[in-house]
Amino acid sequence: MMFRTAVEHAKKHPGLIPQFFFICLGMGGASIFLIRLARGPHVTWNKTSNPEPWNKLDPTYQYKFVAITTDYKNLKKDGPEF
Repeated sequence: MMFRTAVEHAKKHPGLIPQFFFICLGMGGASIFLIRLARGPHVTWNKTSNPEPWNKLDPTYQYKFVAITTDYKNLKKDGPEF
């Protein structure tokens, strides 16, 4: 219903087509980023099987989206094993 209305408006006013495109592109990008955040190492969905998933990460695991100055391959684990 809503999609049909948007297509009808786009046919009447062709200048709306880029606006619809960029709105859909932004919504898709935001959805993909939220899915990426939900699947990160610091999120626990099942507390019974793995209550602390961040303790099982390798010290060289790059958990940041962009790491400009940190070289994760040369890091050593400082803390004890749990």
